Amino acid sequence: MGNIDDLIGKLAKDGTAVKPALHPVLLSLEWIAIAVCYLAVALMISGIRPDLMARLHDAWFAAEIVSLVAIFIATSLSAALLSFPDLHQMRRFALVPGIMFILFALVMYFSWQADNPPSRPPMHSVECTLSITLLAILPAAWIFYAMRKFASTHPNWAGSIALLSAFSIGALWLRLYEQTDSIRHVVEWHYLPMIAAGFAGLWLGKAILKW
Repeated sequence: MGNIDDLIGKLAKDGTAVKPALHPVLLSLEWIAIAVCYLAVALMISGIRPDLMARLHDAWFAAEIVSLVAIFIATSLSAALLSFPDLHQMRRFALVPGIMFILFALVMYFSWQADNPPSRPPMHSVECTLSITLLAILPAAWIFYAMRKFASTHPNWAGSIALLSAFSIGALWLRLYEQTDSIRHVVEWHYLPMIAAGFAGLWLGKAILKW
């Protein structure tokens, strides 16, 4: 009996304190703050579109930016929740990105209808998708690294949401930088590739977050 007590005492002394994980809301706020700083630096380097203030007075452009920001916030919170095995008993909040994407699709539909006659698209096309993807690499790497510290039981779902969150940062940057009013262009080369990013995240989540 004495040996068991000695063993318990030794293990208690040798044990290191485990830092409790942040609440998912606080965790997502931390990720959002880092992403905002990253976006600010990217805009400082690239600059913003010279007509941004004037465009913000257009209701549909403003709604597009607001809904894109809402997608980023919703996916950040959802990714934080999906990092925990039980989704921190907040499963409903993990589904919020779906609602945000529906609202975003409606905004873009009405923006497309309002763009009549259609604005002239820029000369480039796939370059926009590549630019968004390149800017999303660092946020994606960071969020996957952060999620690896937890124990997600939904790696595919978590990976998809994480990549959508990173891609939305890139999409927001380009919309604030690129001077174009063509809704067809931004739908085809800015936003539809998000679907591909979501599917790619399913594979990455399984490869990186599965334990």
